[in-house]
Amino acid sequence: MSGKRANGEGSIYPYKNGFAAYVWVDTPDGKRKRKYVYGKTREEVHDKWIKLHTEAKNGPVVTRHRTLSVFLAYWLGEIVKPNLAPLTYVSYEGSVRLYINPHLGAKRLDKLTVRDVREWINKLAATCQCCVQGKDAKRRREAQRCCAIGECCEAHPSRRVVQAARDALRAALTHAVAEEEISKNVASLVRVPKPRRKRIKPWSVAEAGRFLADCAARGDHLFAAWMLVLCLGLRRGEVLGLTWKSVDFETGEIYVDHQIQRAGREILHRETKTEESDDFLPLPGLCAKALRMRRAQQIGDRKAAGELWQDTVGLVFTTKYGTPIEPGNLTRMFALRARRAGVRVIPLRNTRHTCSSLLVALKVHPKVAQRILRHSQIAMTMEVYAEASEEEVRAAIGKLSDAMGGSGTD
Repeated sequence: MSGKRANGEGSIYPYKNGFAAYVWVDTPDGKRKRKYVYGKTREEVHDKWIKLHTEAKNGPVVTRHRTLSVFLAYWLGEIVKPNLAPLTYVSYEGSVRLYINPHLGAKRLDKLTVRDVREWINKLAATCQCCVQGKDAKRRREAQRCCAIGECCEAHPSRRVVQAARDALRAALTHAVAEEEISKNVASLVRVPKPRRKRIKPWSVAEAGRFLADCAARGDHLFAAWMLVLCLGLRRGEVLGLTWKSVDFETGEIYVDHQIQRAGREILHRETKTEESDDFLPLPGLCAKALRMRRAQQIGDRKAAGELWQDTVGLVFTTKYGTPIEPGNLTRMFALRARRAGVRVIPLRNTRHTCSSLLVALKVHPKVAQRILRHSQIAMTMEVYAEASEEEVRAAIGKLSDAMGGSGTD
């Protein structure tokens, strides 16, 4: 075909080993610029030129595309960090730095394809992260034991890690689409295997009662925390974030509205995740008694610490110097106490499943239990009560009450 331009194709011209064309477009920053397209044949360039004309009519068009790593840095710094929870930023930043950028960071944002993402996910799942991240190489020479000495430990990322990395990329590309840098989110078109959740049998009331009775008998300074976790279903962060201002002994209520979180190198005392998580919860008698015991313990800790005491917003549960308790340490201490009490070790988060049965055993009124369990219908609460009203269940709580020095109704 000759190089003669057809009607209406004044901006298509021979270029190097093919053809090029341009269209005047409005950019997202409000400027007027030329946008170029290239191809080996006039027909190929003409199709791109027509498509570009259509895009220009529909709205702003980006003229210079960033690499994925450059866009991700912008997304983390300008979108995620100022607007989302600190823990979300830490999670996304880790996925970008460790798993996305090493494989896909150099690719142009607008050139990223579904195939690229699929191949990345498959490669990530099969790659030893100890080798790639040089984990063993960072150890002292005498402590190196695997990848650094030529013995790959095959530390492949779990399904949960792979899914988190894909989700981070999908979230970033969703924003790229919203800012009209790309036309579609290719990460959302790639499926990843869902991580299988291991089902763990929650404690029975007898097991929970044995655990609490052992902690009470030993004067455990975290006994009240275990009571709130097991009897009110509070989450780890909610327990650690509880302040004395939120405890009302006269009305028999606590207000759950803050949590303690580890975000990177910081421990944060911040609001709960959603407004729905904030609530006034009734305090059963034994829980109130446990909190009074905790207050007396903390007063003793404050006197013993003297000038070393650090008052951190009046937290209920602190170290012996008044500082916040590391969330990971609470999880480890829970497991240690379970072993000491001779009961099955379960994850701390699984204790919420035991809460409803314990409320039955504590003879908490169904309407009060409905508030604590946050059931929308009383019928749901009554089903729980019908299933867990055996006398042996109550006997376990009787032992707990004895370990605490009698009735917990005061």
